Amino acid sequence: MESDVAVKTRIRASYGRYLEDFQVGDIYEHRPGRTITEADNIHFSLLTMNFHPMHCDAAYAARSEFGRLLVNSGLTVAVVLGLSVNDVSGKAIANLGWKEIRLTGPVFCGDTIYAESEVLDKRESKSRPGQGIVTVQTRAFKQDGTPIMDFVRSALVPARGHGVGD
Repeated sequence: MESDVAVKTRIRASYGRYLEDFQVGDIYEHRPGRTITEADNIHFSLLTMNFHPMHCDAAYAARSEFGRLLVNSGLTVAVVLGLSVNDVSGKAIANLGWKEIRLTGPVFCGDTIYAESEVLDKRESKSRPGQGIVTVQTRAFKQDGTPIMDFVRSALVPARGHGVGD
């Protein structure tokens, strides 16, 4: 006779990936996207002391070729980086650097940003046993598929069993 008592399984959510989880050529589609608001743009611009009128003076921006406020590119970089954290660097020990940051299209308040990262390289660290370096290219798009940014970054990632909390 079967028991009516259900076996309970405890499952802990995982954030990020270990070195072994990365494969060169894999592409991670980062979700959910992030809609940039006017409040996001003005707060970030003022917080970072970037008072360029294209970010915080709607009357000035209305006379520009864009006809409206541009989202501060520093905010856009930060949001795109943030979108990628769970898939790329959620378990990272450290970000090692960014390069080839290209801003390929304007972002306006109300745009929703999506991103994806392709694994370009993965190698074990020569000086830090149980850790490795993962390099990805992250590409970002607006809601209509228009490319807005791409960059390459590297992170120091632990191997399974070598991370904080393992």
